[in-house]
Amino acid sequence: MANKKTVDMTMGSPFKHILGFMIPTLVGYLFQQFYSVVDTVIIGRNLGEDSLAAVGATGSLNFMIIGFCMGICSGFAIPVAQMFGAKDFPSMRKFLANGIWAAVFISVIITVAVYFLCMPILRGLKTPENIINESYTYISIIFIGIPVTILYNFASGIMRSLGDSKTPVYFLLFSSVVNIGLDILLVGPFGIAGPAWATVISQLLAGLLCILYMHQKFEILRLRKNEIKPDKRYIGRLLYMGVPMGLQYSITAIGSVILQSAVNVLGSTYVASSATALKVSMFFCCPFDALGNTSATYGGQNMGAKKYDRISSGLKWSVAIGFVYSLAAFVVLSVFGQSFIKLFIDNPSALLLKNTEMYLRYNSMFYFTLSLVNTVRFLIQGMGYSILAIMAGVFEMIARGLTGFILVPKFGYIAACMASPLAWIFADVFLITAYKLIMKRLRNQNTGKVELIKVCKCG
Repeated sequence: MANKKTVDMTMGSPFKHILGFMIPTLVGYLFQQFYSVVDTVIIGRNLGEDSLAAVGATGSLNFMIIGFCMGICSGFAIPVAQMFGAKDFPSMRKFLANGIWAAVFISVIITVAVYFLCMPILRGLKTPENIINESYTYISIIFIGIPVTILYNFASGIMRSLGDSKTPVYFLLFSSVVNIGLDILLVGPFGIAGPAWATVISQLLAGLLCILYMHQKFEILRLRKNEIKPDKRYIGRLLYMGVPMGLQYSITAIGSVILQSAVNVLGSTYVASSATALKVSMFFCCPFDALGNTSATYGGQNMGAKKYDRISSGLKWSVAIGFVYSLAAFVVLSVFGQSFIKLFIDNPSALLLKNTEMYLRYNSMFYFTLSLVNTVRFLIQGMGYSILAIMAGVFEMIARGLTGFILVPKFGYIAACMASPLAWIFADVFLITAYKLIMKRLRNQNTGKVELIKVCKCG
């Protein structure tokens, strides 16, 4: 029997399930951003604009590597959600066990590789010389914590796949308090390294709490002896789901890296402007991330139960929620944008303030397109079509890459402000088309009709 902490999304009101799952997930994302925001505020206020720019210069590289790790963990949770929806608990536990083996191996390989490549990559990105050493100090520590990132995201992803979106938030809330305390304590004696170590230590605490809780409360996750041994079939399926989702983040980030390189050439003030704007924007984009995560779990469980009409109904409710929030976020940022900017740095220069406000205004105008990207992409991933998510990431990469190579050199910073909206629109065109083809195939599968989209089905 399923544990009382689990939530079966294959029955009941889709709207209530989506909203009920999304809200605690949103709180979790807000606190994850809170880690990052606190780092930025403390660095900007205590160490100055150059240190703020140093953190900002690592943003795209950080997103590419950490995003890959988070994507893999999300992919590993999808077979668990599907087996839970199908009520096949022995297979669910085997996916869990093999996911642990795969996560340990991947975390070691990635950590070693990226740690030694940090400085060459930063130089390749044309990071300004006045901030490159601080950039290296900050991002190398963050990358040392990659196993910690995988630990928390894997554990919390498993819990969410069973419908429990609340418990990971409680642990993240507790660890965020620790993060703030460590930021304040360490920034003085250790400079920019202090907030980096605070983030790693705090996320380690959240991950360990998730593991202990899962062992105590989720009886259906307790592994039997015959389920612990590595099985190449299960590991293969997990990698087939996880690696494409990780690559989706990384491929998207390649475009961001190209764009970051173009912005770096403009100077440290522009780097600080985009860094500050990204911090504010990412905080306001948390509801879209929560909608995406909700869609993945909802889609995974209902795909396992073969309830395709519920999938369509859930998507409609998710789109409606995303539209309402997008409109509200645009209004808030249009009215209070400068107030949010001033949270990050005392007495910002006129140029920094102007550039940051411009970035926020242009991005928030297109938030609904981002809402569609996250909702449709993660729903497709939850259903098992991870390859299509990679292809959507390719469209985003192309848009950002073209902006970085062509538009920023020609039109300057204003082009950088429009890079993300262009990427979201490119991805939406592909994802909406892909979703329609997937649903057509699923509804016709009992009639013997086969669509070309079949070749993109994972698993």
